[in-house]
Amino acid sequence: MPATPMFPLQVAMLPGEELPLRIFEPRYTAMVSDCLAADDPAFGVVLIAAGREVGGGDVRSDVGAMARIVESADLGGGRYRLRCVMAERIRVVEWQPDDPYPRAAVEHWPDEQGENVDVEAIKDIEDRMIALFERIANARGAQVVARDIVAGADASGDAAMWLYTLASRLPMGQADRYAVLAAPTVAARVGALREAVDTVTAMVEFQLSE
Repeated sequence: MPATPMFPLQVAMLPGEELPLRIFEPRYTAMVSDCLAADDPAFGVVLIAAGREVGGGDVRSDVGAMARIVESADLGGGRYRLRCVMAERIRVVEWQPDDPYPRAAVEHWPDEQGENVDVEAIKDIEDRMIALFERIANARGAQVVARDIVAGADASGDAAMWLYTLASRLPMGQADRYAVLAAPTVAARVGALREAVDTVTAMVEFQLSE
């Protein structure tokens, strides 16, 4: 299985999201140079479970997504500015030596078959997110049309992407984002996102009660 360039981040990126990057570390300069020379300029992105991005020594998660480079600018001196779009989900089969940059054998990981998902269950999550955003706006005295924040999330007609898009608009922690990403089925993703909404709502209510 060929090696895929990998870019561990302290953020769990979800399919469909945009990822802007400024590259300056020598190993990732080499990675970007190799990616741009390839037919498909892409690399895998996974969440750093522990450690930090610069200098290595991190503990990496095994579920991520491919990032496709859609815009690049060579700033000189081994620096690049990139705009990437997150694409299909991947699962790491085996990490390989970081020579000269992180690499892994990966496989695409489409959603597995599971229980059917009722569209109303996703709409319920959407409605709860709207109520949450309205609660935050009212507490801050802000004028926000909360429904606009989630508008268009289901435009693709794809339940998986609908859930990913909703998740990308929820201000949740990285563990919750990773749970949404790593859910094996669409039904499991519904459950993971519902739990994330509950967690954020509870945190907001606690903060507002103080």
